[in-house]
Amino acid sequence: MTDILATYLAESRVSAVLAVLALLGFLVVGARLSIIDVRSHLLPNRIIFPAYPSAGLLLGLAGLLAGDGARVLTMIGGAVVLWLAYFLLRVLYPAGMGFGDVKLAGLLGLYLGFVGWSHLLWGTIAAFGLGALWGVVLIASRRGTLTSAMPFGPFMIAGTALAMGLPSLG
Repeated sequence: MTDILATYLAESRVSAVLAVLALLGFLVVGARLSIIDVRSHLLPNRIIFPAYPSAGLLLGLAGLLAGDGARVLTMIGGAVVLWLAYFLLRVLYPAGMGFGDVKLAGLLGLYLGFVGWSHLLWGTIAAFGLGALWGVVLIASRRGTLTSAMPFGPFMIAGTALAMGLPSLG
């Protein structure tokens, strides 16, 4: 994402400011959702749903004002692809994932798609890798078992943050 910000700053300060505002929104929404999910295993619609249009608008305008319409299309595609992937996981194994995770996946797909398809892939891999690592820690410390429920939203958010911090991959 830093590559994009640098490019946008060179092209248009307004685009860079919009992208930074979108990132700040990601940080605020991500922190709130992570705390709530850890405490209650819920990802509230009242937080996720308003974040869609605000992220989409800020990122979309940033891309359009920088003359980067292709990035806007990959942003939308990323949201659709990630939402569908998580929806499929939810349908195949309902006990393993809540629908809040599916809704969150679409939002995170906006951000990852904006950065690029490779970031979408790595953000998804990072989310599952971090979740698996935490599961191993819980089992090894005897604080959990293979059937223990754990909130997945914080790992999705952390994976997205890690992937957005990667340099351009493509």
